[in-house]
Parts: sequence; C-alpha cells; structure tokens
Amino acid sequence: MSKESDNKAIVGRWFTEFWGKTCNLGVVDDLATPDMLLQYSLHAPRRGRQDIKAFMTGFREAFPDLNFWGAADLIAEGDYVVGRWEGGGTHTGPAFSDFLVGSLPAATGRKMHFTGTTVLRVENGKITEEIGLDDGVTALQQLGLIQQA
Repeated sequence: MSKESDNKAIVGRWFTEFWGKTCNLGVVDDLATPDMLLQYSLHAPRRGRQDIKAFMTGFREAFPDLNFWGAADLIAEGDYVVGRWEGGGTHTGPAFSDFLVGSLPAATGRKMHFTGTTVLRVENGKITEEIGLDDGVTALQQLGLIQQA
C-alpha cells in the first residue's frame, strides 16, 4: 500500500470510531499523537489526547445521538488527508458551554445538522492535527445561539 492509502485508512478509522455514531475513545490513544491538535470554528482548539477525549465526552453527553459521516471519498496527498462530512445531533443531555459564542441550558431538544471539510495530517501512522472548516453558522442558528439577519 502507498503512504496515501495507509493515511486514508487511518483517517477512515478515526472518522468512524471517533466521530461516528458510537464513539470509541480508545481510538484516540491508538491513532492520535500525544500532542494532537483538534480545531474547529465552533469550539476552542483542543490539544493532546486527554483534552480531545474530554471534549468528545462532554459533546456526546450533551448530544447523545451525535453522529458524523463522510459525504465524499477521502483525498490524500503526502501527509494530508481531506474529508468532507455531514452530521449533527439533538441536544437532550446536560447543559453545554463548549460553544465559543454561548451556552445551552440542559436538554433544549434543539437539533443541529451541518456540513464541513476537514484536513488531517498523519505522520508515522499517527494523526498530528485535525483542522476543520465547518458550517458552524448553520449549527448555531439551529441551536438558537445566533439569530438569522
């Protein structure tokens, strides 16, 4: 297999096991470097395995049905893998204060569904960074944290 094929397999597993319907936090130890960077527009950047696990634990407690899935084939070049995705969930859990623009009180019942594109860097079989550009405005409008003009 080529480096690109190997990297796509790693990212495919990450997307399925970390971001998919059932989260396996053990995949963070398996596939992330100790100082991995996770950065999206809705949340403050997270760095390191423990911080990333804590982020996902809180996100999934607040949105128990959280699920993201691929919207196109992965594209790989050198150390980089790009994926398009869609997903979301329903806020039926505890209060959630991880959004940069505000907090949700417990169990609002609000649903979010949005899309994005993510670039991951894989070095020596481990993910060193995941930086995504998402349609956070749509998600925040759906959750009632920002209003449409």
